[in-house]
Amino acid sequence: MKISYDKATDSLYIHLADRASVDSDEVRDGVILDYDANGALVGIDVQHASEPISKVWWYPSCRLASCSPLDRLGSATHQQ
Repeated sequence: MKISYDKATDSLYIHLADRASVDSDEVRDGVILDYDANGALVGIDVQHASEPISKVWWYPSCRLASCSPLDRLGSATHQQ
């Protein structure tokens, strides 16, 4: 895993695999998941990354304060 931040665009990218992204899905405002040709998650793009974490990561359907999309991803794959 590799994490990069672009200050000019205020975006954080979490590289989960060294495979090319061929599809993307914006799962929440400012949170985009990238998938490879097999539908496996290869990266997470967080826009407005300098905003408070509660605004970016909060997953409304979670009942626990510690719940985030990352908790729910696990080994998630994209359904095309």
